[in-house]
Amino acid sequence: MMRTRPLKVALLGCGVVGSEVARIMTTHADDLAARIGAPVELAGVAVRRPSKVREGIDPSLVTTDATALVKRGDIDVVVEVIGGIEPARSLITAAFEHGASVVSANKALLAQDGAALHAAAGQHGKDLYYEAAVAGAIPLIRPLRESLAGDKVNRVLGIVNGTTNFILDKMDSTGAGYQEALDEATALGYAEADPTADVEGFDAAAKAAILAGIAFHTRVRLDDVYREGMAEVTASDFASAKNMGCTIKLLAICERAEDGQSVTARVHPAMIPLSHPLASVRGAYNAVFVESDASGQLMFYGPGAGGAPTASAVLGDLVAVCRNRLSGTTGPGESAYAALPVSGMGEVVTRYHISLDVADKPGVLAQVATVFAEHGVSIDTVRQTGKDGEASLVVVTHRASDAALNGTVEALRKLDTVRGVASIMRVEGE
Repeated sequence: MMRTRPLKVALLGCGVVGSEVARIMTTHADDLAARIGAPVELAGVAVRRPSKVREGIDPSLVTTDATALVKRGDIDVVVEVIGGIEPARSLITAAFEHGASVVSANKALLAQDGAALHAAAGQHGKDLYYEAAVAGAIPLIRPLRESLAGDKVNRVLGIVNGTTNFILDKMDSTGAGYQEALDEATALGYAEADPTADVEGFDAAAKAAILAGIAFHTRVRLDDVYREGMAEVTASDFASAKNMGCTIKLLAICERAEDGQSVTARVHPAMIPLSHPLASVRGAYNAVFVESDASGQLMFYGPGAGGAPTASAVLGDLVAVCRNRLSGTTGPGESAYAALPVSGMGEVVTRYHISLDVADKPGVLAQVATVFAEHGVSIDTVRQTGKDGEASLVVVTHRASDAALNGTVEALRKLDTVRGVASIMRVEGE
């Protein structure tokens, strides 16, 4: 039997995502009520600009006092889609203290203070759900946290930022330069006026921290994630990638060490074989590849951003939290029992593609090969082209640690025959 008294929802933020959450709550009200077992009622909407017309939202629900809204005491669930660290952190904490569970899409806050927020939720016996914080509409958090709870996840490899994937895909498919592709992404609305968070990898790094924490049952903060942006990726890099049967993606990579005693989390551009499923992810889409002991290889794919897709993930969490509310239970909280150390980038082992500008004369290749050998880095392939006394030397290594590769590059720079290091890129997905 359905309960007639509605569950009250407070919405913090009514921008692109928040307005879609409100719209779906209204247009799908009957379906949501049937799935939950009780109607849900939008009890208040906190915004910064109350004078703005918001279609479909009763103006009497709109307030600029978000703190008062979450402290009302009759709110069952607070949906936070304002983003940033403050006031979101204080508002979420106040919501727990005043009896509400929370659904959030705030990747930056969860990556920085997820442990404290989980602790606050647990202290007050409330839920903290955040499917929409990573990869938009793609179901990813819940499969990792629940469906794979009985498995051992070893690696999470993914494209988790649609803006960067659009730019790199455009560079790959049309031969456009980085700035040209970025300008097109901005014109089409895929990139913000200030694209720094996307193209420098901050957005993806926050998502990597969340994914690593859940996958490995270990607290991983944003500061633990190694990060490189993609502004230095060139058309020449794509040409080299094609020669290897690869393309280039900005990847978030979370993995256990081979001995299982530590984990790493990193975001950087990488070459990936065209045979890998992630290589075919086009445009602004996201995809995440999960490798585990029992399940093997799983791939999650779909729109990673946008108002309606992200709102879909928010509403999925809202249904789950409301069901828990009715049954007097809570869903999974933080699982950090493994407490594995998070290693630095120097300990990461992968393959590398290094392009060197060298003198075009006998003995150069032997000198370069000797430096690699002295630093314990095994060479897989070498390709050399040149004329008029100058040459380009492309070296692809077998798997080596980042620390060993850095030592190799430092030594190469000291050779008189090496004019410069044109590019260094990791090779992943093999």
